[in-house]
Amino acid sequence: MTDKSLNSFKAKSTLTVGDKTYTYYSIPEAEKNGLEGVSKLPHSMKVVLENLLRFEDGRTVTKNDILAVAEWLKDRTSEHEISYRPARVLMQDFTGVPAVVDLAAMRDATTKLGADAQKINPLVPVDLVIDHSVMVDSFGTPMAFNDNVELEYERNGERYEFLRWGQQAFDNFRVVPPGTGICHQVNLEYLAQTVWTREEDGETFAYPDTLVGTDSHTTMVNGLAVLGWGVGGIEAEAAMLGQPITMLIPEVVGFKLTGKINEGVTATDLVLTVTEMLRRKGVVGKFVEFFGPGLDYLSLEDQATIGNMAPEYGATCGFFPVDADTLKYLTTSGRAPERVALVEAYCKSQGMFRQTNSPDPVFTATLELDLSTVVPSISGPKRPQDRIILAEAKEAFAAALPKEFGKTDDPKIKVDGEDFEIGHGDVVIAAITSCTNTSNPSVLVAAGLVARKARELGLTRKPWVKTSLAPGSQVVTDYLTAAGLQDDLDAIGFNLVGYGCTTCIGNSGPLPPAISKAVQTGDLVAASVLSGNRNFEGRVNPDVKANFLASPPLVVAYALAGSMKIDITSEPLGTGKDGKPVYLKDLWPTNHEIAEIVRQHVTPEMFKGRYSDVFKGDEHWRSIAIDGGETYKWNGSSTYVQNPPYFEDLEIEPKPVTDIENARILALFLDSITTDHISPAGSFKKDTPAGDYLTERQVAPKDFNSYGARRGNHEVMMRGTFANIRIKNQMLPGVEGGYTKGPNGEQMPIYDAAMAYQKQGTPLVVFAGKEYGTGSSRDWAAKGTNLLGVRAVIAQSFERIHRSNLVGMGVLPLQFKDGESWQSLELDGSETISVEGIEEIAPRTTVKVRITKADGSVTEIETRCRIDTANELDYYRNGGILHYVLRSLVAA
Repeated sequence: MTDKSLNSFKAKSTLTVGDKTYTYYSIPEAEKNGLEGVSKLPHSMKVVLENLLRFEDGRTVTKNDILAVAEWLKDRTSEHEISYRPARVLMQDFTGVPAVVDLAAMRDATTKLGADAQKINPLVPVDLVIDHSVMVDSFGTPMAFNDNVELEYERNGERYEFLRWGQQAFDNFRVVPPGTGICHQVNLEYLAQTVWTREEDGETFAYPDTLVGTDSHTTMVNGLAVLGWGVGGIEAEAAMLGQPITMLIPEVVGFKLTGKINEGVTATDLVLTVTEMLRRKGVVGKFVEFFGPGLDYLSLEDQATIGNMAPEYGATCGFFPVDADTLKYLTTSGRAPERVALVEAYCKSQGMFRQTNSPDPVFTATLELDLSTVVPSISGPKRPQDRIILAEAKEAFAAALPKEFGKTDDPKIKVDGEDFEIGHGDVVIAAITSCTNTSNPSVLVAAGLVARKARELGLTRKPWVKTSLAPGSQVVTDYLTAAGLQDDLDAIGFNLVGYGCTTCIGNSGPLPPAISKAVQTGDLVAASVLSGNRNFEGRVNPDVKANFLASPPLVVAYALAGSMKIDITSEPLGTGKDGKPVYLKDLWPTNHEIAEIVRQHVTPEMFKGRYSDVFKGDEHWRSIAIDGGETYKWNGSSTYVQNPPYFEDLEIEPKPVTDIENARILALFLDSITTDHISPAGSFKKDTPAGDYLTERQVAPKDFNSYGARRGNHEVMMRGTFANIRIKNQMLPGVEGGYTKGPNGEQMPIYDAAMAYQKQGTPLVVFAGKEYGTGSSRDWAAKGTNLLGVRAVIAQSFERIHRSNLVGMGVLPLQFKDGESWQSLELDGSETISVEGIEEIAPRTTVKVRITKADGSVTEIETRCRIDTANELDYYRNGGILHYVLRSLVAA
């Protein structure tokens, strides 16, 4: 509790703002009393330091932990482990539903152990925003939004009923209903406060707003100087149940920005450049903090765009300090004047307020970008860090056809019922979507202006392009409508389709049947262009192989051009109504045009109006009936929500962990296997294990919905684990999709093989290359791995969140020593694997792995245990983080 700090450094102070007095933990006071030099810390590290000062209890946070932050200044790196407690938790519904399912299951388990179900309740504020369920079925018509909303409620009634139950069953838990916006944009525009407050024992405490979120793009709020990052759902559940997040004191990479962005360059172009630079630098597991005079020329929305893509550049966060523009944004977005005044006074008193003449903080390392050197760019066709200068996009796609997709032909396929053909490179999806850009009025207005000028000149989208506009909040619709730009977007096919993640999360909906048939007939490398942050293989749409990230105005431009084989910087996008060619330069707005519309039409009243009753929802939401009290009434016939098996036969004392003996290999993977490859996402077909499960329960394929929508049903999700259509298990060379060799060596779906091994009582292991688990913070990438019977994953390196999630689900992550890999060991999947010494395992120690080949020869290697902290070891020994928390709460 905040008022129980031991206060070793006499930091507890008061701050009066207006007629209100706040209690806070002063970093300048702590510096005077033993923490020499901490005023030089990066702003993000000051947030961490304040957290430790406030929660010092001599047990989870000690005086030595706080001193270690000051010691960090010497080497600017540390191996010291700390316990960090965020102020709140943010969820979206894909990851939030299984989290609430787990809480409901924990309540059941608690009552079975004879304890009070109310022991299972969030102890910090939790907000869940339903934003990942709307799909783009209808598009290009004025009725698209209403049609998609109707389908959304029809498909997700069971899930929404469950969340409505959770909203009334749990304390400290709020649900933002469907059709409101994307969780990160709602967070930026409404939930976040920059400085948080709480009443406790007659005092009002003020402290930095901090959070963790069950979506990796939680980092978007870093643009508002709110320290937050994505964690797995299981880790978030533990945080909201009072468990600290254990972490090593991070390295902080400073990214200096100088200069000013040139005319015609967007925030999207900037973030793609930053992503490329930081990926090359290598910042996985590190904080990135932006500083320098270039910040004076970036709007807060530009900063949020950069913060959003921290997962794409690999950092834990992409932090921006509080400055005058932060205060301006808080005011414009409708925050109370008292809150804005508190933010200014608090941050100035803490040395957390950036001014033009502020000295640069001390960083672990730095790199620099002159904003004037940024040029229009896109990225793709498979990874967000693969930036392409826009003028070189045509050549880049031509090079990717043989290199990335193995295509040397150039087929043209007639589309049934239409008077056109399509071929490689034709853009079949153009989507203005995702939190990355729709939080930023400048690029949304730019898209509207491109549409306006195209409409005036007589251009429209090519007929094979599926167009969509899915804003991050209702405020976007307000200012586009007020400026008359929504009419222009509608005119060329960018009608409102919903408020949510849509295409970026794989909810692009099906292509028109004739287009889909042509793509499949010709095995075409069709393309999508989206204003999102993710373009991994198989993510956007099963018919689309090449995916490109671009700014919203470029999304419009590519919808007009209809092909990646056109150099849109020099070739015509189409022919105008006057018969003359129309070029991109004819459509592109000036920075002044954009700024004028933003100034006139983005107002505080819009934000206040839209968020005045944000938890109420529309008539669809309010009409959902709620069933259940303290515990949920599980419906055994539901195909959306089921009681998971994690706590079956749970005893108050955990059983000892044991060695892994004679395990079989489930898969051999190469580098950069993402959570998109591992975790079920997007749509799935009838002839899959998940499709079979639903078909057996009389669910028609048209009602399958998506994996994301069914995350509350472990039976569907475990069948979809490792089932991505683009995953490649090297046990089956040349085979694409979620297949492996079963116990008898025959090819079969990974799920079916795992179940066959479970019947035999045979444990499983997975081998992988570098950067295993890169991507979204998907808890199901770890949950599914656990439920398939995988005891250990042995890889060359792990992505931060997925490694933590594996431990949190009781799966042992082991890392090859440098220079070793499953390829160097010449594995083919026929081997048996034993892991020894697990009973005595300790964080980051050496673990012996014994490999027995089919011919009987034995190889022993030493691997590094990637259980990184003592807390993680407790979780692993308990069978997972939720088991540990449940036992702790019941015993309390």
